[in-house]
This record gives sequence, C-alpha cells and structure tokens, in this order.
Amino acid sequence: MKKSFTLIELLIIIVILGFLAALISGNILNSLQKGRDARRKNDLSQVQRALELYYEDYKAYPTGAPPFGYAFCQTSACYSTEKIYMMKTPTDPNSTYSYSYIVDPAGQYYYLLSCIENYVNDKGPGVSSTGFCSTPPPAACGTAPTCGGCGTCKFILGSPNAIPISPHP
Repeated sequence: MKKSFTLIELLIIIVILGFLAALISGNILNSLQKGRDARRKNDLSQVQRALELYYEDYKAYPTGAPPFGYAFCQTSACYSTEKIYMMKTPTDPNSTYSYSYIVDPAGQYYYLLSCIENYVNDKGPGVSSTGFCSTPPPAACGTAPTCGGCGTCKFILGSPNAIPISPHP
C-alpha cells in the first residue's frame, strides 16, 4: 500500500507556506523602503556639501534649485571654464518622487527636502511625519512643500545658518 499525503495535509502545508511568504515579503518591502530612505538622506547630504562649496565661492547660495539629475555649476550651461560642484546631482530613487529646494531670496540660507517612505518608524533628525512649513517660524506656516508623487516632504536638511522650520501642523 502506497503512503501519500491527504488533501487536508496538503492544504495545511500550503497555508503555512503562504503565511511564511507573507511575513517575509512584508520584511522585504520594509527593508526596501529603508534602503531608499537612506539613499535619499545620503543624496541630500552630498548636495548639501556641493551647496556649501558654492557658498564659499560666491558668498550666497544659488537662488534656483540645483539641477537634480544634471551637472551643478555656476550657470546651467556648465561652460568648460566653470567650476563643477557636482558632475551629476542625484535624483530620487523613486521616479515619481522628487527633491525640493527652498532658498532665502537673498541666497543666505536654504533647505533641501525629500520624501521619506518609512517616516512612521524613522525618528531620526530632520524627519517629520507631517512634513514641514514652507516658511520659517514664527511667521505663518503656509503650505507644506511637496516632493512629487509622495505629497508632503517628510525629510529636511538646511544650511548651517538656516532658520529652523517647524513641522507642519
């Protein structure tokens, strides 16, 4: 007589394997979010360093956003005689998201903003679950800056002399 699995035993094994697969896939998605968030923070840190080099040369930050995805020079054309601050500025790892740049009209301070996918669990510096005000306090908060498809930006870096921006209510 041949021994084989019954239908009930096979169903139980399939349910157990499905449950384990669901647990693993949840952890994988969380790890991918954390990885993209770490890349965003690192990207903006590199742009911050380039902006500080620019400030050393011109005593003001650029009034327009760094050209995310392109070379960052004194002018948008990047002539051969110009100093290149970044060969290619980074873009968000998620193509529907984007980085934002807010600068003081006089070019004396700036803010770099980004999405954070895992903001519920990320309590690191510069992270807010509600986003940030578009103007420094204590003035009116204004609307929260957006970062593309993710909506409200949840991570901020500023110049060393930047006026602190409060979390959006």
